Amino acid sequence: MPKRRLSLSLAAMTLSWLVIVLAADLLACRDKSSQAVRPVKIGYFANLSHAQAVLGVASGDFERAVSPAKIETKIFNAGPSLIEALFAGEIDIGYVGPGPILSAHAKSGGKGIRVVAGAAANGVIVVARKGSGIQTLADLAGKRVGTPQLGNTQDISARHYLSAVLKQANVTNVVPVDNAEQAALFSRGELEAAWVPEPWGQRLISETDATLIAEEKDLWPSKKFLLTLVVTTPEFLAKRPDVVANVLRAHRAWTKRLTDDPDIYVGALGDALFSLTGKRLAGGILPVAIKRVRFVDEPDLETFRTFAAWKRDLGFDKDAVDLNGLVDTAALERASVAAQ
Repeated sequence: MPKRRLSLSLAAMTLSWLVIVLAADLLACRDKSSQAVRPVKIGYFANLSHAQAVLGVASGDFERAVSPAKIETKIFNAGPSLIEALFAGEIDIGYVGPGPILSAHAKSGGKGIRVVAGAAANGVIVVARKGSGIQTLADLAGKRVGTPQLGNTQDISARHYLSAVLKQANVTNVVPVDNAEQAALFSRGELEAAWVPEPWGQRLISETDATLIAEEKDLWPSKKFLLTLVVTTPEFLAKRPDVVANVLRAHRAWTKRLTDDPDIYVGALGDALFSLTGKRLAGGILPVAIKRVRFVDEPDLETFRTFAAWKRDLGFDKDAVDLNGLVDTAALERASVAAQ
């Protein structure tokens, strides 16, 4: 082949190679750009134990943390429905209790969910309807006890107590019902007690003259159990670790505020909950209820071990749940370092 033709052939090959490289780089940049502005979808409840999310979204702190991306939110009544949304890709990050987390971990063979932080401990009370005759936890035997949703954290706790402590042969008297509907059922005499998170428990006390029977924390040896944690999927954590860390940085800031002086934020919390539920809580509910919640950042495996045992005893899980790989605090550690 003549030298001129060889040179032209090599030049053409070089040019083609450069075009391919530039095209790949352009596609990579476009992919990174689209990831940077893709909305971050966060799910949580209109509960006190989700206060970091409630206030983080309402204040704009979460959106600023992930800028230039936007925040999209979805509100849930209880954990199982939030987990379904997480698995369906409808949310990226969620605030949820240990019971549904364990179910998700078991269902996915340990591959579907990661706990990246704690959020709240305690904050669950047992209340009895006025005129129900219930004065102590022992009086719950055989009585209709409301919980937020079948298989959620309070539902598991109530069923465990009735079966393991009160020795009921079955727990068909536990009635899963939306938190927002429990007051009406109390008024009609269709529920005699409720095992519920705050502020719904104190709301039943204030609005229906229900009686406080117990705080669930007093049933735990350490007087503490984790009620709410922050979760995501392994895929989202791998693709957008900076987003998770930035959200957790804002989360940690709200944990500190709510721990240092919770009373300051009662007004803002009441406004935010009103915007989510469409119902303004009576003035005395939040100041009382917030004192029953401990806001935390660190996840606690002991809570998971206990709930895992209870779920297996109750028949929710056939086999023991392997907790390996469930908790990944790398993003929380990055958020902690960045905040210093």
